[in-house]
Amino acid sequence: MTSQHTEATSRQESGQQDILQAFRDAFGHDADGVWMAPGRVNLIGEHTDYNDGFVLPFAIDLKARVAVRNLPESRTVRLLSAQGVGTQGAAGALEFDLDRITPGGDYGWASYPLGVAWALEQSGVSVSGFELYLDSTVPLGSGLSSSHAIECATITALAELSGASLSAQDLVLLTQRGENDFVGAPTGILDQSASLRGERGHAVFLDCRDQHAELIPFDAEADDLVMLVIDTRVAHSHSDGGYASRRAACEGGAAALGVPALRDLGLEDLPRAEELLDELTFRRVRHVVTEDARVLETVAVLRAEGAKAIGPLLDASHVSMRDDFEISCPELDVAVDSARAAGAIGARMTGGGFGGSAIALTPRGLEDEVRQAVLGAFASAGFGEPRLFTVTPAEGARRLA
Repeated sequence: MTSQHTEATSRQESGQQDILQAFRDAFGHDADGVWMAPGRVNLIGEHTDYNDGFVLPFAIDLKARVAVRNLPESRTVRLLSAQGVGTQGAAGALEFDLDRITPGGDYGWASYPLGVAWALEQSGVSVSGFELYLDSTVPLGSGLSSSHAIECATITALAELSGASLSAQDLVLLTQRGENDFVGAPTGILDQSASLRGERGHAVFLDCRDQHAELIPFDAEADDLVMLVIDTRVAHSHSDGGYASRRAACEGGAAALGVPALRDLGLEDLPRAEELLDELTFRRVRHVVTEDARVLETVAVLRAEGAKAIGPLLDASHVSMRDDFEISCPELDVAVDSARAAGAIGARMTGGGFGGSAIALTPRGLEDEVRQAVLGAFASAGFGEPRLFTVTPAEGARRLA
């Protein structure tokens, strides 16, 4: 065991003790355990998931941890966040009755753990009351799937505590149900698939039609590259109208073209689509069709040449999202353009759009130069300072203690 591995293990164990002690301080007794689920970066494949298409995300080394205690014979849920988001006072936990929560209710961050508890019960799993203490390092509203990290950590804990034998695919679909039907966000299965299926040093190639998942080696470090995340700090929300309107346009385009989903169209179908569809719907369709093709090409390039060769595909993805799907924003465009100009081999916005983060695949020797270029470009444009950090492909949801 290397000294670095030993240090990382020691830090992880210390962190587990910290959250266990925080739970004990908050609720007056011990938790049953600690579970975690990571955030994710979507390497490529944006807004293809709900079109039955292909995506290529990876779990990252930023995560949500939950300490949970099962409350048998109770229907009370008590929730507390270390980040103080949505709490009722500095030390007060949010409290709910599982028999009184309703889909679409305004529960703040509590919607995420409540939503997966509701989805488990809807599937026939018997969920009792529980106490939960959340501590997350995934930045909120950054496009790195902070909400799904909370959901996946919680559902992993509740499934185990309920004695349910559920596969990763079961958990993916139940998390999606909680997100769609309880929270009210019309998301696909990309985020929870990365969080639940991720492995260190790999991206998750996912077919969103049949949920087939395959691990694809993605080792930027081996190519002397870093994945720089540029969090614009422009918050976004999947439950707002922008996301829903894009999904509706995709569904309308598929219906007009006589296919079950845009996944069933290829590049060769685009001329016919342009003839049949109005200009706006066509551009929405073109993004999804070309993005699916880019995902497949990225997988092939990673297998054959490695991470150093995917830069042009990342660039093309951003242009498509900016111009055809129109989900970028000035801050994201400045992040991408300044990173590329300073030497990143490829850059794109990542996540649902309308804010959040961009990623820049950058030679290690140019990382500082790219960082400074981005900071300078934001300052020149009069934008708030972005948060910059690197991420690496990490393991998926699991029990920690």
